[in-house]
Amino acid sequence: MSTVGIGQRPQNRRQQVVKLLWIGIWLAYLSAPVGDLLHGGHSDGVAVLGWIGLVAFVVWYFALVFRTGRGETNAVVLGSVAVLGAQSTVLSLTLGREWLVLYVYVAISSGAALPFRLARWSIPVVSALLTAVALVVPGGTAFLAGLLFPALLGGFSMTGVRELIRTTIELREARAKVAHLAANEERLRLARDLHDLLGHSLSLITLKSELAGRMLPGHPEKAAQQVADIEQVSRQALVDVREAVTGYRRPRLAAELAGVEVALSTAGVTARVPAEPDLAGVPEDSEAALAWALREAVTNVVRHSGARRCTVELLRRQTLDGPMLELTVEDDGTGGSGEGPGNGLTGLTERLEKAGGTLEATGSRRGFRLVARVPAGSATDVGSAS
Repeated sequence: MSTVGIGQRPQNRRQQVVKLLWIGIWLAYLSAPVGDLLHGGHSDGVAVLGWIGLVAFVVWYFALVFRTGRGETNAVVLGSVAVLGAQSTVLSLTLGREWLVLYVYVAISSGAALPFRLARWSIPVVSALLTAVALVVPGGTAFLAGLLFPALLGGFSMTGVRELIRTTIELREARAKVAHLAANEERLRLARDLHDLLGHSLSLITLKSELAGRMLPGHPEKAAQQVADIEQVSRQALVDVREAVTGYRRPRLAAELAGVEVALSTAGVTARVPAEPDLAGVPEDSEAALAWALREAVTNVVRHSGARRCTVELLRRQTLDGPMLELTVEDDGTGGSGEGPGNGLTGLTERLEKAGGTLEATGSRRGFRLVARVPAGSATDVGSAS
């Protein structure tokens, strides 16, 4: 992950640099205190102390922002915010109204670093302190209207962003947990199905093997019949297992479509995919062949094409050969090598021909276009790119 959210600890140097640059941009609003130190007519001693105070404020501010998320208690973070507030008060009272802008940073850091149950009180307290100091500092009331609203808005905006990031993280964790539970459920279902398929057959094989062993010395003809029955049962069990495994390995078009947008977006490709299709009446072989075609096409787009946009369409068309289900994957890339994982385009052609379909793949300067067609069950539209 290249970026880090508000209230989160940077995990690597890149995230530290990104966060440093993002925070550094907003330090431009310190131009008022800097201008006061340079052109405010302060004595050299006061100016030096002012620079020291400003640097100390910025350093503490950065420390608060970067240390957040390292396991500190709310009391430690709240104490850090209080230190920033005290620095702002001392600098504003001693150097003038230009320094009131520091309270905006205090309010924003409070909203970004504290949980909402504390920030909803600390932000108004900081704003009230800003108001009180502005009424005391000469000319401060002229700056109050321009600073009070940004302090309140910025502080509570940070609480909203922080909660949004926290919710997003929780949703990702929940999604990962759901996927893990789904995988466990699928393994349990496979175990149940294999038990149902093989339990009876293996029990029967065991029973007949025992009978054959007992019959073999005195009744070889009956023993041979039991052995023939064992062979028949074992062959049927093998067929059942192969059908079950083929069913589990068979890709589903709806599942492949659901993963297309995620895969393309992760690769930085803008995707347009159809809504969940109605595949009623479509033969399983046709659906599986299109699912393989979609998987190979998207893999080629991600790995080889260098495309920025990709459009996926799924339509039913009435042809002279009957209703056909047509899948189109078109991108604006270079066309790539045309060979994805597995069998590539040659394997796709053979797979589609086995299902009674066809494959067309054409490349040009404007990109690459793959069209796969398989027999369908009816002649109504399935959907189009949304």
